[in-house]
Amino acid sequence: MFMSSVASIALGICLTGILWRIGRWFRSRIGPERAKSSPVSRLAAVARALFGLCFRAQALKLLAAFLWDILFQGRLLRQSRLRWLGHMAVCYGFLLLILIHALDDWTAPYLFSDYAPTMDPFRWWRNGLALLVLGGVLGMLIGRRRRAAGIHTRSWGDRLAVALMAVIVLSGVMLESAQILSPTIFADMVEDYMGADDPAEVAALQRYWAAEFGAVPIPSLGGAMDDDTEAGQAAHEAYCASCHSRPQSAFLSYPASRLLKPAAGWMDTYRVDDWLWVIHYLASCLALAILPFSQFFHLVATPVNLMAQATGPVTSGAPVLRATRRALGMDACTHCGVCTTHCSVAPIYRVIPNTDILPSAKLNGVKRLATRRLSASQTKTLAEGSAICTLCGRCTRVCPSGIDLQDLWQASREDLTASRVAILDVREAFRPGGAAPSLPPPGLAGSPPASLGLTDRPEVFWACVQCTTCTSVCPVVAASDDPQGDLDLTPQQIMNLMRLQLKEQALGCRMLWDCVTCYKCQEHCPQDVKVADILYELRNAAYQGVMPPQPMAADNH
Repeated sequence: MFMSSVASIALGICLTGILWRIGRWFRSRIGPERAKSSPVSRLAAVARALFGLCFRAQALKLLAAFLWDILFQGRLLRQSRLRWLGHMAVCYGFLLLILIHALDDWTAPYLFSDYAPTMDPFRWWRNGLALLVLGGVLGMLIGRRRRAAGIHTRSWGDRLAVALMAVIVLSGVMLESAQILSPTIFADMVEDYMGADDPAEVAALQRYWAAEFGAVPIPSLGGAMDDDTEAGQAAHEAYCASCHSRPQSAFLSYPASRLLKPAAGWMDTYRVDDWLWVIHYLASCLALAILPFSQFFHLVATPVNLMAQATGPVTSGAPVLRATRRALGMDACTHCGVCTTHCSVAPIYRVIPNTDILPSAKLNGVKRLATRRLSASQTKTLAEGSAICTLCGRCTRVCPSGIDLQDLWQASREDLTASRVAILDVREAFRPGGAAPSLPPPGLAGSPPASLGLTDRPEVFWACVQCTTCTSVCPVVAASDDPQGDLDLTPQQIMNLMRLQLKEQALGCRMLWDCVTCYKCQEHCPQDVKVADILYELRNAAYQGVMPPQPMAADNH
């Protein structure tokens, strides 16, 4: 009765928390449209949009997004097969554990006519799903740590949710191991399903289980194995075979029971199986209760965001819908670190240790900005990170949750400006002779820049064949009517100067300061020359004064 009450309370907290988080989508104030709409008008706009989708061709797009992006996780598959496997293992492994194990009293009668948790293939499935979840969680944690490059943006709720998932799975495995070993559980089953009218038959069954199932002999029955194997097998088939298979198929729990067998008597005396059941149950209830307040709320927000994204980018909809979709997108973030891995300006973090330069960390600052929970110092840090962002859109293109990050960065910039926080043009801030940055970049003044040393290694750019691909794809060159007059040198010409060992001449060109670090030149280079990284290091060197900028002469073009 007490445990049922705990489960009911946990479910109530979960549902209330989900409604509260969804309500924040209509209260969050981000972007210039925030002052023109109320929560009620935003809710009404969403209702109208949902109703309108039923009568438009976009319904087919929504169906395709549901099948490909949500059920099959197609966005992850395009990026990394290993990440896709890990995410599918955790998502569907845990979902199936809930459906066919945690909710077996409700689901099993409709799914399986002969279901019993101690029968195969159900016991084997349960261990297989537990292995999938544990392997997927371990792989995702390792991959995320590598991708995040030491930047951790998860909250206490996120860490607690991951820990609870591990506790739920491991306690379930240990509980099954303790049940395999427990003489008391065996005696209870004999009393409930067989009776104890014939001690010899019970003893034969007990010895058969000890030999075939690996159970610990019951002290009160005792006795060595004799030739009553047939009698024990007959008793098993008569009373037990309909709901008990050999536990060796539990390839996680059974090996664990072999390791615990020396302590089986102590575990049975203190009923460790009961304690493990309590831990397993309470951990499951706690995980359910904190779901809306942890990273796992993305199980609700991400599918909704992917469906919304299938209708078009945030800016394509009515202005009253934009703040709502931005709030939805922020909740859909899983903190996977993919955006940081692909960020065009992430290398600047090695020089300016401001975490708000990195998209995965900056999103947390934008969330606090939307709820007006930013301190003065945090606002200043976010402003610097926003100034350094070039709005190249790479983070939006690679986001597996379908978040329009570029729109979020633009909207947060406008909010910061409206709050009278200056957002510098990063090119002007770092251009020689231009305005000084509002925040003196720590790590730049008085110390050499963090560098990979690419500009001092001829083998890095000797592969350049002067094909002009880097210049052709450069958006800065494309935006200029007179590239030679505006930029001095194009990326291809800078690479040629590096090949000729004329680094001093390259340091003097204006292209270094107009480069937006979008990495298109580097991504499209057929020779895999690190064009964008070389330009970045040249700009650092010029800013530091390692080599004074040289005025460009006309014949240098």
